[in-house]
Amino acid sequence: MYIDRRIIFLIIALMLFSSFMSLFSQEGALLSFVLSIPGILIAITFHEFAHAFAADRLGDDTPRRQGRLNLNPFTHLDPFGTIMLVFAGFGWGKPVEINPRNFNRDISLSKAEAIVAAAGPLMNFVIAIVFEIIACIIAKFIPSFYFSNAGIIVDTILASIVITNLGLGIFNLIPIPPLDGSKILGGFLPYNAKMWMDNHSQIFELIFIALWIVGILSLIVSPLISLAYNGLTTLTSSIFGLTFS
Repeated sequence: MYIDRRIIFLIIALMLFSSFMSLFSQEGALLSFVLSIPGILIAITFHEFAHAFAADRLGDDTPRRQGRLNLNPFTHLDPFGTIMLVFAGFGWGKPVEINPRNFNRDISLSKAEAIVAAAGPLMNFVIAIVFEIIACIIAKFIPSFYFSNAGIIVDTILASIVITNLGLGIFNLIPIPPLDGSKILGGFLPYNAKMWMDNHSQIFELIFIALWIVGILSLIVSPLISLAYNGLTTLTSSIFGLTFS
């Protein structure tokens, strides 16, 4: 049975509108939204840049020719994908176009595609670790600022950056097209299995959207994000000798 994508996107639009209205009906929601903007910009920008950088290093100059080898957020933001990340908890940037035929032949094309796909989530995890370390450095060595009103705002922004990057990285590892996880998985599948996934990518995309609409993806991803965030903060706090009551 074919489902018109316009119907699905209409449902998503209505859900996004409901989330948008909650910004003005819930106390503190608008402030939280504003403080989350740096995390969203950083997560998407570095994620897409990592894809472009990996492809370029493997011999494909397509991202370079299209001006994607930079950290300008406006180069990498997809309007709808950004809105989805803000209001729906998941989203995407402007896809980095690659031409696998340009890759050098040191490794197979499928392995090269998997490396390019993995570069985005890996970059998000690196960014999350870096900003969590920054938060710990502030708490350890500038405690007077950390516990001030300005410090609380800065810590909230840093936490948002960490959570957003962990979220985008974990979400993209789901092995369902069009997410990076499907391309990473494709690098290890037999040729026929990979071709079967590629030929049925549109069906998988509809399945993906349906799983998100009914909330199944959230049930899977949200606990993983919480587990990763709690694990990272516990580890870094232990390394820096920090305790919070």
